[in-house]
Order: sequence, then C-alpha cells, then structure tokens
Amino acid sequence: MHELGLLTGVVGAVAGAAGGREVAAVGLRVGARSGVVVEALHAAWPLAAAGGCCAGARLVVEELGAAVWCPACAAEREIDEYFALTCPVCGFPTADLRRGREFEVAWVDIRSTS
Repeated sequence: MHELGLLTGVVGAVAGAAGGREVAAVGLRVGARSGVVVEALHAAWPLAAAGGCCAGARLVVEELGAAVWCPACAAEREIDEYFALTCPVCGFPTADLRRGREFEVAWVDIRSTS
C-alpha cells in the first residue's frame, strides 16, 4: 500500500507547518486518476499519524473528478475515472488530462493552545 508512504510525507509536511502544535484535522485533495485509493488513505491514516503532532487528528479527503481537453470540441470535458482518454462527447482521442492527478494538502486545522 503506497498510501502509507504518501501519508508519511503528508505528516512530515504538516508537522513542519504546525511548528510543534497539535493538529486537529488534515484536508487532502485527491484526483480520480492519481492512482491513490481513498479507502486505503483512511485505513493507513492512524498508523501514519501516530506518535506525532497528527496523532488523533481527523483525515478529510476531497475527491476530485478528472477532465481532459478535447481539441475537436475546444472544451474541457469531465471523464469517468475509468474512462479512456477520449472525449466523452465526440469520442476524439486525447491524452491532455487537465484534472485528476492531484494529491495535495488542502488545509490543516491546528488546535488552539488556549
């Protein structure tokens, strides 16, 4: 499960940003064509977060759709995560994936010290 490795990197980045403060929640944005399994992220989170500033923090994952640019339609078109890289409207083949590969920390909720 490479999701544990990804989350280890996320926890490291969040720890640096938190500056030793306790983290309440972490929000991730994950694209449909990123190769990341959201259920595996949730399963691996307690292990990745254990023992540091993220221990006990909630993981919130926003799943993002995928889209390609169709030169025939001159438009960005939403595609299904399993859809081939073709325009779903006209069928024109395209490898211009505009959205769907994202894996990023969107936000961090740091607990108040007071």
